[in-house]
Amino acid sequence: MSAAATTNGFKKRAPALYFIIGYKLLKGLLFVAFAIALYTLSDNDLPAELHRLLHFLHLNPERRFWVDLAVAVGGLTEARVLWAALGTFIYSLFSLVEGVGLMFRASWAGWLAIGESAFFIPIEVFELVHHPNWMVLVILALNVFIVWYLFANRHRLFRHHHHD
Repeated sequence: MSAAATTNGFKKRAPALYFIIGYKLLKGLLFVAFAIALYTLSDNDLPAELHRLLHFLHLNPERRFWVDLAVAVGGLTEARVLWAALGTFIYSLFSLVEGVGLMFRASWAGWLAIGESAFFIPIEVFELVHHPNWMVLVILALNVFIVWYLFANRHRLFRHHHHD
């Protein structure tokens, strides 16, 4: 990577880019794991699985949030869970493709990462306004940073293919 990073006028190191690559790859792997978990649990008794998980995590299953979640989970059909698993898996591919593309400093990956991160910003702002939450705030800050950093540094970070 260092030879490619020093040719074409690239700077040798881009720690923020490496952070974004790691974030995208980790996010992609987490969503793959979640998709696999959904797929494997699709034919199980989901409210009972949720109850076991809450006990494993030492969370009180009698809290209203968990009771409401168990009711919602109980209404899910196997087909809906399988569709959710497929959608989650497809979404995970976006992050994995972005991460690998960014590793190779492909400009299309930069634009894909900018577009995907920018897409969620209004949703996260809406969520923060209606349900303030530190986790959504962190994700919003990450997405704003990714959009700003990749856009502001696109000429320095990515290979641009010129057609002669």
